[in-house]
Amino acid sequence: MVLKAKEIRELTPDGRLEKLNELKSELMHERGVAAMGGSPPSPGKIRQIRMEIAKLLTIMREEGEK
Repeated sequence: MVLKAKEIRELTPDGRLEKLNELKSELMHERGVAAMGGSPPSPGKIRQIRMEIAKLLTIMREEGEK
């Protein structure tokens, strides 16, 4: 699921932080699978998760959140 910037802005600050933590844990899981030699079901998933995290952090900085 790709988050749009508009959808991220509609989230509350707590919701953004929760989504950020969720994405970081998902990224850790995907990297673990890749490190163990398994092929992920979707090859571009790691890149997509990293881009979602970057979007969240950018919007959080714009809004002045920590």
